[in-house]
Amino acid sequence: MLPNHPPLVVAEQFGTLESLYPGRIDLGLGRAPGSDPITSRALRRDEQRAEHFNDEVTELQALLGPYKGDSPVRAIPGEDTNVPIWLLGSSLYSAGLAAKKGLPYAFAGHFAPRFVEDAIALYRREFQPSEVLDKPYVMLGLPVVAADTDEQAQFLATTAKQRILALMRGKPLWLKEPVATMEGLWTAQEKMQVENFLGLSVVGGQASVKHKLSMIKQTLQVDEFIFTNDLYELSDRQHALEILASIMN
Repeated sequence: MLPNHPPLVVAEQFGTLESLYPGRIDLGLGRAPGSDPITSRALRRDEQRAEHFNDEVTELQALLGPYKGDSPVRAIPGEDTNVPIWLLGSSLYSAGLAAKKGLPYAFAGHFAPRFVEDAIALYRREFQPSEVLDKPYVMLGLPVVAADTDEQAQFLATTAKQRILALMRGKPLWLKEPVATMEGLWTAQEKMQVENFLGLSVVGGQASVKHKLSMIKQTLQVDEFIFTNDLYELSDRQHALEILASIMN
């Protein structure tokens, strides 16, 4: 969340990571604060910083690129590491900026599915080739619950529903054990809000998950997925990842 951090600090932090693990580091940049107001104040966040997101992305690109001999500020380490930059978004703004700058774009479908079609369409339509990319490249974040059967996956998915419900109520976000039914845990309005929040959830057994991912990829022209996996038991989480790995391979 770039408005929370000075570009020079980000450049040096990610330059350090790239120096330690060459070729394994990507840098995703978001324009939103990504936190509650109390945390934002603790970070000494300037509420106007988001308005300068475009300029700060440009500054960060320069700090991570080769030194051109005309800047008094240099990121050491960071300079000339050329860490790949992604723009992250949940609305149309970052989609348009990623297109303008010719950068890869990642949409936060795991919590903001509302604008997914419009944002990806805008990005692809307005994309301008750059030194980084010659054509658009889209990553989509999705919440996934994969299990041996559709019924088991629906049961396990109640953990994620309880977590989003807690988020909406301003409660702690610790994962809770899955429940047989959500009835009695939420109001009709809260149910609608949670289901809208998780509108792109992919829940099911292997065949169902594979089919749903295929349809999403085809419909939205997605190049890559990134998944959230809110399952209570570590063993269920690991098994879900094994199922995903078998599908993606």
